[in-house]
Amino acid sequence: MRMVAVGLAVVVVDQAAKWWVVHRLAPGIRNPVLPGLIYLTRVHNPGAAFGLFPYQHILLSLGALGVLFFAWWRRRDIQRLPAGMRFAIALGLGGATGNLIDRLLRSAVVDFIDLGILPVFNVADVAIVTGVALLSWFVLTGRDVAGPRGSRGGT
Repeated sequence: MRMVAVGLAVVVVDQAAKWWVVHRLAPGIRNPVLPGLIYLTRVHNPGAAFGLFPYQHILLSLGALGVLFFAWWRRRDIQRLPAGMRFAIALGLGGATGNLIDRLLRSAVVDFIDLGILPVFNVADVAIVTGVALLSWFVLTGRDVAGPRGSRGGT
């Protein structure tokens, strides 16, 4: 149940931020938050991260739906994972859902966080990248936020 809450929180924050951006910012104009460092720039990305696969929203939507279906199908296995891994998966699934909503409603993803040195991104992207990074760390180190996997009675 906590996984659902984390994923839902990501979707709500992501969609609320995108709603604000769409209703308050003109497309393509850099609005300084911390000049020289952080800007809000409304961009409608018709592709995936870094502009890959432009105008393939149907393919990208089917991919996201496939990931969500796979997680639902393996939910019992996921529930047995350590808490940190479940948290990481929930972040990723919440982010995937947030961007999927955009693709279904707009045929493009609303991006708005502009650091100048990276492509413009959004809250869902941050959740996906953070979830993948955490999950990778847990897998590569054999550790979770609760400690080594073996320290929990062999689970």
